Amino acid sequence: MKFKKSVGLLLSGVLSMGILAACSSDSGSSSSSTGTTPTSTEPAAEGSKVIKIATQSPLSGGSAIIGEAIKLGAQMKLEEEKAKFEELGYTLQLEPYDDQADPKKGVSNANLIGADEQIYGVIGHYNSGVAIPSSEVYEKYNIAMVSPANTAVEVTERGLKTVNRIVGRDDFQGPAGAEYAVNELGAKKIFVIQDKTAYGTGLAEAFIKAAEETGAEIVGNEGITIGEKDFNGVINQVLNKKPDLVFFGGLYAEGGIIIKQARDKGIDVPFMGGDGMDSSGLVDIAGEAVKNTYITSVAGDSTATESGKKFMEDYKAKFNKDPEGFSVYGYDSMGVFLTGLEAAITANNGELPGKDKVAEAVRAVKDYKGALTDVSFDEKGDNINAKIFLYKFEEASYPPVQVGEVSQ
Repeated sequence: MKFKKSVGLLLSGVLSMGILAACSSDSGSSSSSTGTTPTSTEPAAEGSKVIKIATQSPLSGGSAIIGEAIKLGAQMKLEEEKAKFEELGYTLQLEPYDDQADPKKGVSNANLIGADEQIYGVIGHYNSGVAIPSSEVYEKYNIAMVSPANTAVEVTERGLKTVNRIVGRDDFQGPAGAEYAVNELGAKKIFVIQDKTAYGTGLAEAFIKAAEETGAEIVGNEGITIGEKDFNGVINQVLNKKPDLVFFGGLYAEGGIIIKQARDKGIDVPFMGGDGMDSSGLVDIAGEAVKNTYITSVAGDSTATESGKKFMEDYKAKFNKDPEGFSVYGYDSMGVFLTGLEAAITANNGELPGKDKVAEAVRAVKDYKGALTDVSFDEKGDNINAKIFLYKFEEASYPPVQVGEVSQ
């Protein structure tokens, strides 16, 4: 693991105008908030064949800010590539689904996606706990999935030929955070809180293992329930243990409340979390209390590349809102899928092959240059070029300041 410090870099996007603004699409394309089959608004060009690509992300509920950002990023890339595919005789259509951050809804949607003969790929999910069971359905129907955000190790460790992701894993992210907490922040006694999901538990376990190996003592490890609003029980335990740092494995909706309630009780030590806290929603919820919070994220700084800067400008112009950290990952995930789709069509003499062949072509993608990410999949569907980035909230504003990055 190679750690590199950086100062003054900013994560892509700026402070959101709030959850209500982010939950609605300014795109004019279809969006399914109920999980039923969306209706595409654009007719296919005369004589062309329709190819649909679905998105699955939370478009409602506590994670809607990021779910909407993923969908819009994917939509933007699809619309940019439409003309190219029309020249090949195909009309691309986006089919957004709202998985509501709920595994049952994700699986229900996945079955609808599988039943649609025109859907060849899925860009999603945000929550690993939703992606894992949903991807079992995609595998059954040979539908290629490219994830812009899922970090749980299990996502790609099941030998599924259709499942891929462009971001790093928890067994990379957790140790990166632990090493920074112990070696850079000097944390010796750490209290861990996690949300009991596949993502939160997996990240917390990876963090704990690395922190202990690096010399820290874990003085507490407690679980909370998603959707709760009062965390005084676990915060009182933190007070009693007097840790140097509190680590949270979970999402920004609960993380923001925990940070605010902890600060209200006088806990002023650093907080740290993972990419589930990488959202303007964390600032919306925690307010000034977010200061001195660190996050590890699989999402990099869009301002670091010219193509990333262009993406940010185009996104703002198209949707009249600033991108979130995962907007560009939805964009690059769609780009990876369309690269594989085009390769599969070309290899089949211009004819659309079976979904299994498209999935094989997506897994075979190498040296893809996205707006922010470089993607080459290994035999499991993991991106060998994925990095982990470290950020600090020095002010009550989003994005936070980048303080380092880690490569494998």
